[in-house]
Amino acid sequence: MFAIVQTGGKQYRVEKGRRLVVEKISLEPGSEVSLNEVLLVSETNGTDAQIGQPFVSGAKVLATVVQQVKAPKIIVFKKRSKKGYKKTIGHRQHLTEIEIKEIVV
Repeated sequence: MFAIVQTGGKQYRVEKGRRLVVEKISLEPGSEVSLNEVLLVSETNGTDAQIGQPFVSGAKVLATVVQQVKAPKIIVFKKRSKKGYKKTIGHRQHLTEIEIKEIVV
């Protein structure tokens, strides 16, 4: 069985036992998290699909927070030609790694 869930403004295909990295969820490692925005639930072979409008009612995905991580650094460089303006800044996005425990329909 697999599901498509929405978290952090992005959509992910999840299956039991799979680990994935999502936008930061403010929980400690080892905590349980419930993802309630389930867009689709289906069997692995593609039969018996339940499609939500926009979400499948009563469906949720239970997961465990594995760790809090940071993405690789991104360098942002701004320059205005002929004005003597240069600015360099960096950014590292905060992320959360979760492991899917169960898909409840």
